[in-house]
Amino acid sequence: MNTSTPETSVPAVRFAAVTFDCPDPAELAHFYGQALGLPVGYESEDFVLLGEEGAPGLGFNRLADYRRPTWPDPVQEKQAHLELGVDDLDAAQARLLALGAVEPGSQPQPDRWRVLLDPAGHPFCITTFA
Repeated sequence: MNTSTPETSVPAVRFAAVTFDCPDPAELAHFYGQALGLPVGYESEDFVLLGEEGAPGLGFNRLADYRRPTWPDPVQEKQAHLELGVDDLDAAQARLLALGAVEPGSQPQPDRWRVLLDPAGHPFCITTFA
Protein backbone atom coordinates (compact mmCIF):
# COMPACT_ATOMS: atom_id res chain seq x y z
CA MET A 1 0.00 0.00 0.00
CA ASN A 2 1.40 3.45 -0.96
CA THR A 3 1.20 5.85 2.00
CA SER A 4 2.90 8.77 0.34
CA THR A 5 0.81 11.80 -0.47
CA PRO A 6 1.29 14.06 -3.43
CA GLU A 7 3.24 17.21 -2.66
CA THR A 8 1.01 20.14 -2.03
CA SER A 9 1.89 23.57 -3.27
CA VAL A 10 3.02 25.87 -0.48
CA PRO A 11 2.33 29.55 -1.09
CA ALA A 12 5.38 31.80 -1.06
CA VAL A 13 5.60 34.08 1.95
CA ARG A 14 8.18 36.81 2.19
CA PHE A 15 9.01 39.54 4.67
CA ALA A 16 7.62 42.83 3.33
CA ALA A 17 7.88 45.44 6.08
CA VAL A 18 7.71 46.34 9.73
CA THR A 19 5.11 49.02 10.45
CA PHE A 20 5.08 51.37 13.42
CA ASP A 21 2.03 53.17 14.74
CA CYS A 22 2.62 56.88 15.29
CA PRO A 23 0.80 60.22 15.37
CA ASP A 24 2.50 61.63 12.22
CA PRO A 25 3.64 59.14 9.55
CA ALA A 26 5.38 61.77 7.41
CA GLU A 27 7.47 63.03 10.33
CA LEU A 28 8.56 59.56 11.42
CA ALA A 29 9.24 58.46 7.83
CA HIS A 30 11.41 61.55 7.34
CA PHE A 31 13.45 60.67 10.44
CA TYR A 32 14.05 57.03 9.44
CA GLY A 33 14.49 57.90 5.75
CA GLN A 34 17.29 60.32 6.65
CA ALA A 35 18.81 57.98 9.25
CA LEU A 36 18.84 54.89 7.00
CA GLY A 37 19.02 56.44 3.53
CA LEU A 38 15.69 54.90 2.48
CA PRO A 39 13.45 56.47 -0.14
CA VAL A 40 9.68 56.84 0.18
CA GLY A 41 8.11 53.95 -1.73
CA TYR A 42 4.50 54.86 -1.00
CA GLU A 43 2.82 57.76 0.77
CA SER A 44 -0.70 58.72 1.78
CA GLU A 45 -2.02 60.98 4.52
CA ASP A 46 -2.21 58.09 6.98
CA PHE A 47 0.61 55.76 5.88
CA VAL A 48 4.17 56.01 4.56
CA LEU A 49 6.33 53.09 3.41
CA LEU A 50 10.08 53.49 3.10
CA GLY A 51 12.19 51.22 0.93
CA GLU A 52 13.10 50.14 -2.55
CA GLU A 53 10.50 48.26 -4.59
CA GLY A 54 10.81 44.53 -3.99
CA ALA A 55 12.90 44.93 -0.82
CA PRO A 56 11.70 44.85 2.80
CA GLY A 57 10.78 48.27 4.14
CA LEU A 58 9.60 50.29 7.10
CA GLY A 59 6.03 51.49 7.36
CA PHE A 60 4.50 54.23 9.49
CA ASN A 61 0.78 54.20 10.24
CA ARG A 62 -1.23 57.09 11.71
CA LEU A 63 -3.00 56.09 14.91
CA ALA A 64 -5.38 58.73 16.26
CA ASP A 65 -5.01 57.72 19.92
CA TYR A 66 -1.30 56.86 19.76
CA ARG A 67 0.42 56.70 23.14
CA ARG A 68 4.19 57.11 23.28
CA PRO A 69 6.14 54.28 24.91
CA THR A 70 7.46 55.34 28.31
CA TRP A 71 10.52 53.04 28.32
CA PRO A 72 12.13 52.29 30.72
CA ASP A 73 9.04 53.12 32.79
CA PRO A 74 6.61 50.20 32.27
CA VAL A 75 3.46 52.40 32.27
CA GLN A 76 3.32 52.22 28.43
CA GLU A 77 5.72 49.47 27.35
CA LYS A 78 7.48 49.36 24.01
CA GLN A 79 5.94 46.71 21.80
CA ALA A 80 8.93 46.29 19.49
CA HIS A 81 12.13 48.09 18.60
CA LEU A 82 14.75 48.20 15.87
CA GLU A 83 18.39 47.20 16.29
CA LEU A 84 20.57 49.24 13.92
CA GLY A 85 24.18 48.31 13.19
CA VAL A 86 26.71 51.16 13.12
CA ASP A 87 30.48 51.48 12.71
CA ASP A 88 30.97 54.12 15.41
CA LEU A 89 28.56 54.45 18.35
CA ASP A 90 29.45 58.05 19.22
CA ALA A 91 29.30 59.36 15.64
CA ALA A 92 26.06 57.49 14.86
CA GLN A 93 24.44 58.70 18.09
CA ALA A 94 25.39 62.32 17.35
CA ARG A 95 23.93 62.07 13.82
CA LEU A 96 20.68 60.46 15.00
CA LEU A 97 20.25 63.06 17.76
CA ALA A 98 20.75 65.80 15.16
CA LEU A 99 18.00 64.18 13.05
CA GLY A 100 15.53 64.32 15.94
CA ALA A 101 16.18 61.27 18.11
CA VAL A 102 16.20 61.73 21.88
CA GLU A 103 18.52 60.08 24.37
CA PRO A 104 16.61 58.59 27.33
CA GLY A 105 18.02 58.79 30.84
CA SER A 106 18.67 55.04 31.05
CA GLN A 107 21.44 53.30 29.10
CA PRO A 108 21.67 49.60 30.09
CA GLN A 109 25.04 48.86 28.39
CA PRO A 110 26.32 52.06 26.72
CA ASP A 111 29.67 50.51 25.78
CA ARG A 112 27.91 47.78 23.78
CA TRP A 113 24.79 49.56 22.51
CA ARG A 114 22.89 52.80 22.92
CA VAL A 115 19.15 53.20 23.30
CA LEU A 116 17.58 56.20 21.58
CA LEU A 117 13.96 57.29 21.08
CA ASP A 118 12.66 58.21 17.64
CA PRO A 119 10.48 61.35 17.23
CA ALA A 120 7.34 59.33 18.11
CA GLY A 121 8.97 57.86 21.24
CA HIS A 122 9.73 54.35 19.94
CA PRO A 123 12.94 53.04 21.52
CA PHE A 124 15.57 51.76 19.08
CA CYS A 125 19.15 50.61 19.59
CA ILE A 126 22.40 51.26 17.80
CA THR A 127 25.23 48.77 18.16
CA THR A 128 28.59 47.89 16.62
CA PHE A 129 27.83 44.19 17.12
CA ALA A 130 25.32 43.92 14.25
